[in-house]
Amino acid sequence: MSILKVLWCWRIIGVLVSGLMVGPIAFAGETIVAVATNFTEAAKEIARHFEQETNHTAALSFGSTGQIYTQITQAAPFEVFLAADQARPAKAEKQGYAVTGSRFTYAIGELVLWSKDLSLANGMEVLTANQFNKIAIANPNFAPYGAAAVQAMKTLNVYETLAPKIVQGNNIAQTYQFAVTGNAELGFVASSQLINQDQGSRWIIPTNYYDAIRQDAVLLTRGAEDEASQTFLAFLKSPTARAVIKQYGYGVSK
Repeated sequence: MSILKVLWCWRIIGVLVSGLMVGPIAFAGETIVAVATNFTEAAKEIARHFEQETNHTAALSFGSTGQIYTQITQAAPFEVFLAADQARPAKAEKQGYAVTGSRFTYAIGELVLWSKDLSLANGMEVLTANQFNKIAIANPNFAPYGAAAVQAMKTLNVYETLAPKIVQGNNIAQTYQFAVTGNAELGFVASSQLINQDQGSRWIIPTNYYDAIRQDAVLLTRGAEDEASQTFLAFLKSPTARAVIKQYGYGVSK
C-alpha cells in the first residue's frame, strides 16, 4: 500500500473516531403541513421559529379546512394538518387518515365583522338596518369561519333577510379580499387577519353568537413515523409557538 493510501485511511479513521466522540450526527428533516387559510401568517412565523430551534423545516400548504380534508382523502402528501375546526381532524382520526390520540386544540379563533368604511361596521345595528349591498363570508360548507358567520346571523335573526346579499369566498383569505377591495361593503373575517390592519371599522362578534372556533391539529398517518412531523406538533405546544399564536389574535387552550 502506498504512503498516500495509508495517510488517507488514517484520515478516514480519524473522522469516524471524531464523530463517535461528539455523538451521533443529527439529520434535519422536513414536514409537509396543511394549514387552514386563517392561520397563514401565524403559521409562517411559527415555521421560522421551528427551523431556528430544531433545524427541521416545515413546508406549508394553505387552503380551506374542507378543501384540505378532501385532498387528504385523495392521498395528498401532507403529514400534519392544522385545521380551522375540530370536526375534520376528528374525522381524519376516525377514518384512518390521522394518528389516533395525536389531536389537540392549538388555537381558538375570533370572528369579526369588518369594513373599509370607517363608520359601517359599528355593531349589530349595521346588520339589522340592512343598509348595504353585499356582505362577504367564507363558504360555510368548507370554512369554519363561514359557518360561524351564518350561525351569528341566525342568532341575530337576520340571516334570511341578508342571504340575497351574501357573497362567498372560497376561503377566509378571499373573503377578506372581497371586503378590502370593496366588492362587498362588509365581511365576516378572522381577527388574525386584522392584526396589521389599522384602517376601516370592525365589530368583534360576541362569542355567544356562534360556537367556539376551536382549531385542532393532528398528525396524519403519512407523518406517523416522521421525526420532523412529530417535532412540529410538539413545537406547537411550546411557549414560543403559543406566544406567536396569541400575538396573531387567537386564544390558546390552558
